[in-house]
Amino acid sequence: MRQKLLRVLSIMMVLLLLLTVAGCSKTNYNQLADTEATAGESTETAAEVKTSETVNAAEVEETVESNDSKTEDLSEKEVSTEEASVQATAVVEGGIKDVYAQYGIKAGTCLSDTMIAASKYADIITENFNQITLENFTKPDYILSKSKSLETGELTVEFTEKTTELLDWAKSNGMSVRGHVLVWYSQTPDWIFYQGFDKSKGLVDRDTMLARMESYIKQVFEQLDSLGYSDIFYAYDVVNEAIMEDGSYRDCLWKQIIGDDYIWYAFSYADKYAPESIKLYYNDYNEQFKTQHIVKLAKSLVAEDGSSLIDGIGCQGHLYTKDSISSYMTTLKAFSALGLDVQITELDISLGTWQNVLSATEDNLKAQGQYYYELINKIIEGNAEGTTKVSGITYWGFADNLSWRGDRSPLLFDSNLKHKYSYYGAKQDHDNAGY
Repeated sequence: MRQKLLRVLSIMMVLLLLLTVAGCSKTNYNQLADTEATAGESTETAAEVKTSETVNAAEVEETVESNDSKTEDLSEKEVSTEEASVQATAVVEGGIKDVYAQYGIKAGTCLSDTMIAASKYADIITENFNQITLENFTKPDYILSKSKSLETGELTVEFTEKTTELLDWAKSNGMSVRGHVLVWYSQTPDWIFYQGFDKSKGLVDRDTMLARMESYIKQVFEQLDSLGYSDIFYAYDVVNEAIMEDGSYRDCLWKQIIGDDYIWYAFSYADKYAPESIKLYYNDYNEQFKTQHIVKLAKSLVAEDGSSLIDGIGCQGHLYTKDSISSYMTTLKAFSALGLDVQITELDISLGTWQNVLSATEDNLKAQGQYYYELINKIIEGNAEGTTKVSGITYWGFADNLSWRGDRSPLLFDSNLKHKYSYYGAKQDHDNAGY
């Protein structure tokens, strides 16, 4: 009887053990299913991970396909783990403008009709920038009307349909605008300098050209006001690229007819007609080689009552990855020491040097990302210390295929609109900037 009882108890214990194991197995299976579901949700939201967070290589391989479906124009070709690690953070909340806003710096780019016609470009602009400069359509060639000037007998400004289309786009997207440019030796129609606007006749005299200059500048600001754009313009390049590396003034028809003081008159007229809300800039390239000459010019731009006619200096910033950042910062500090506002107005950083352009290898692109990071970081530090007063940084485009220096890979996105190391460098995302 005892043996039979023991046999029954043994059978019951075995059955209880089997039931316990089955229950545990079912629990583990459910936990595994929950984990896989969570992983799937993580993959769908991986694009929202902040750039400061680290994504390891295994996670990158799992999430890159999801990211590709959310990012326009990412290549469908296979990418290496190293390439994928950069792409995985391509879609992030906010953009360059959000980083710069923390330091009181505007982030800008140039704008063309091509860019606003395609959402893949327009989306990048609105995501990353809060100011624009029209690439061409506020230059003299585009706003001085020969037909209207011949009709009226007076030099006449008329904004083109493309100009107003771009300004309307900027206004509707909450963009501030830098005006570029009033007086320049290039992209200025020669006929404005001739009698009767006819190049077969002689050049006009100094007084006539000064009157035309004043009328032209006055009309620009009047049209901005009448068309409802004055409120979005906050800066204007009054004179562009007037100084040579030796300190002499560039030979041009403005200078030939009026004389060296044409620059002073341009600022005087702009100061007279521009609203107080629009700051007036002198803008130039190779500024790091012309520093003291530009300083001398800025100091000379003083009205008869002793007030300054200039508000700021625009540094174009067409740099190369082998250029000295320290030397460039010396230039920014020299301009800032004048008490004027300073902006980088056309920034792009090409690979190598002017004499020796490098190819877009992985190492060279990483070096470019590091250069962007270190330059912007030094500017932020300089502003905090009070040694620089850089209020805005405008990139001259954003994708290499849209750049005037596209063969030198100077910008933040490649031709397929993939983020480069330079994008993360510009955005101060150290971990993804090629280090």
